[in-house]
Amino acid sequence: MKRLLGGLVLGLVIGVPAYAALKAGGPAPDFSAKASLAGKEFDYSLKAALAKGPVVVYFYPSAFTGGCNIEAHTFAENKEKFDAAGATIIGVSRDSIARLNAFSSDPQYCAGKIPVASDADGSIAKAFDLTSNAGKPGMKDSRGEDIDHDFTERTTFVIKPDHTIAATLSSADDKITPAQHVEKSLDAVKQLAGK
Repeated sequence: MKRLLGGLVLGLVIGVPAYAALKAGGPAPDFSAKASLAGKEFDYSLKAALAKGPVVVYFYPSAFTGGCNIEAHTFAENKEKFDAAGATIIGVSRDSIARLNAFSSDPQYCAGKIPVASDADGSIAKAFDLTSNAGKPGMKDSRGEDIDHDFTERTTFVIKPDHTIAATLSSADDKITPAQHVEKSLDAVKQLAGK
């Protein structure tokens, strides 16, 4: 019995996924990526964005899926509040740039207000110590189209202009909804701005 319980405890410890996202206080890795704003591609640079003020980098599983649609819409609705706090926003997912061109311009979601970047190979997520998992075969998005990429765990980083992470918000660790990622990151940038 003792051996059985020991094995069960060990199995639970090993079997529970550990989310190792970079934590507040540490340095944020720099990255550049193909991104889209209002359906137009451009080259995004975190370093260039941080030269203008704090940046909210939010990783999400996939464009045109339930929680991601809500999160993008909520960021777009609150864009002016982030602007007022001197912060910019960039969404990052494993979606192709073609999918992001459609997502970034869709009036129901990004609405041409917030840019989204393609991390097709997962290298940006990996630099932030985030996990990507394969989707189930035959998965479709909210438009009924196939999803053919991996999913990165929903995690938001608020990054100060000196490249230090001011806050890390994780759906897995913090048990927060997509809309709460927006609310809590807005609180963090307001705090940085002293508002």
